[in-house]
Amino acid sequence: MADVGHAAKVSLMLWYDNGGAEDAAKHYVKGFKDGKITDIAHYPDSSMGGVMTVGFTLGGASFTGLNAGPMFKPTEATSIVVMCDDQKEVDFLWDHMAEGGAHSMCGWLKDRWGFSWQITPRRLIEITTTGTPEQKARAFAAMMEMQKLDIAVLEAAAKG
Repeated sequence: MADVGHAAKVSLMLWYDNGGAEDAAKHYVKGFKDGKITDIAHYPDSSMGGVMTVGFTLGGASFTGLNAGPMFKPTEATSIVVMCDDQKEVDFLWDHMAEGGAHSMCGWLKDRWGFSWQITPRRLIEITTTGTPEQKARAFAAMMEMQKLDIAVLEAAAKG
């Protein structure tokens, strides 16, 4: 049986304009050790274009990229959250996913296809869910001033 990206019970469909799904999937999977393209389907009628969908996995999550035209655009209302284990991973994914896109605030960025990503260190979640109210507030305030999140700065802020 083929390894079909659509086989997951729940997955995320990303809508691309101008045939960007395959290029995006190739770019995304380079950012993850376990990232892989699982399937590619073509439109049955060549007048509709080439690649219709690209299935891929990132960090164990299933995605499908759909080349479907200019009718719908990505917005910040939906983002892909990546939980990072250390600063090295934050730094790498921040640079990789933002390549050709734009940095935003609080660990958010937009990739070159317009999709929003949150590159989040697990340590931030630990600090803001298990610390004292004061530690949580200081870490949150520090995060609000950052673009790419810096674990050492967040920890120092939490400590006061």
